[in-house]
Amino acid sequence: MKTLLKISSLIDRLSERLGNASTYLVVTIIFVGILNVIFRFFGRWSESDLFADLTKAITGKVYPSNILTDLQWYIFSLLFFLGFPYILKHGVNVRVDFLYGKWSAQKQAAVDFLGTVLFLIPFCLLGIYVTIPQVMQSWGYGSFKPTSNLLEWLADLRSIGNWEVSPENGIMPRAPIKSFIIVAFVCLLLQAVSQAIKYFAIMRGNLDVVEIIRQDERPEVQAALEEIEARAKEILGS
Repeated sequence: MKTLLKISSLIDRLSERLGNASTYLVVTIIFVGILNVIFRFFGRWSESDLFADLTKAITGKVYPSNILTDLQWYIFSLLFFLGFPYILKHGVNVRVDFLYGKWSAQKQAAVDFLGTVLFLIPFCLLGIYVTIPQVMQSWGYGSFKPTSNLLEWLADLRSIGNWEVSPENGIMPRAPIKSFIIVAFVCLLLQAVSQAIKYFAIMRGNLDVVEIIRQDERPEVQAALEEIEARAKEILGS
């Protein structure tokens, strides 16, 4: 059990680092959005595409301002994907709770364990399975199937130059961002395994793990909820 908990701890560290990295993406997407607004505003004012003029002057090639719009939703997608394991680890996902909060820690762990093993882990595996062909097709490997012979497929790879690009500007590649769908499912799967290990440890009577899970819950969120609850009681009491 100690070995499994060590594995769980390593996975938790990975999820935590991914979550922390995603905070920088928030700043990045705001910066790109501001640039997009500025270029579009001055581009209309000067009756030209300012971003295209600048890129042509710098690189000798014309890049339309739509590339910034695509870049915004690319970054937002990364923020969304990297947040999967972080949200699961900290337990800030939406939960409809009627009876769960009144149960003992071991009973809660049993419910969470069954939900993770029977639903979340199979969902991640299914997501990876059905996404691989779409991602490979986006890279230009349209003949790939999860059930095909890997050696035959490797011997007949098509050119990577055929990868999918954005229909908005014809420049931004779609393949890399689609690949992060698989990465997101893999990271979520790892965190689901980590959670299952912790739930199993609690079911076996290792209640020290309960404190580990509770420490993962965002304290500011819990404090805000407690403050709202206290305020509601004051209003109802008055």
